[in-house]
Amino acid sequence: MIRLWTRVGIFRALSLAVLALGLIGGLLVAQRETREPRTATTTVLAADTGDVQQLAQDLADHKDAQDKADAVATADAERVKVAEDQARKNQAASRSENRPTSTPTKPGVNAGPVPSSCSDYSGNKAIGCTLLLKAGFALDQMPCLDKLWTKESHWNEKAQNSSSGAYGIPQANPGSKMAAFGDDWRTNPATQIAWGLSYIKSRYSTPCGAWSHSQSSGWY
Repeated sequence: MIRLWTRVGIFRALSLAVLALGLIGGLLVAQRETREPRTATTTVLAADTGDVQQLAQDLADHKDAQDKADAVATADAERVKVAEDQARKNQAASRSENRPTSTPTKPGVNAGPVPSSCSDYSGNKAIGCTLLLKAGFALDQMPCLDKLWTKESHWNEKAQNSSSGAYGIPQANPGSKMAAFGDDWRTNPATQIAWGLSYIKSRYSTPCGAWSHSQSSGWY
């Protein structure tokens, strides 16, 4: 009887051990299945976090590059504006320089003081003698010049030939030729005389040469 119970006890103990092992094995399998999804989820979450971080870095890099590009564009635009403003200023200055504010004038001739060697003459003749010497002619040319312009205009700076239009002491034709020596050629005897002496020197060398030609032809 004791042996029978001993066998039953052993059998029951083995059964309980098998049941226990089965339960333990089931728990281990369940625990493994539970852990594996968590590991997979953790991996996915880790991968997603890495992607988000990379995307954030890419966006930051893009923004930094865009900011630099905007800064360069702004600097270029500022340089262009400065260059355009300077070009407009230069153009305005150029127009101002090329556009006279008033008509340029040419001052007339000032004979200056009459030298003592011309003391025998007065009025416009004294001016004529003074300018004759300044033009490089000898004093002995003055008598010829006196005769020449006495014949032409009587040394009158406003003398005008109504038929030919000749004007002034040297009877320049037209009178506007004398403007080369001054804008006051209509009224300044010194300006007229300076022009007349220049004309005589270029055409006849001396006043006596001009007087000789006038005597032979009636004009000079």
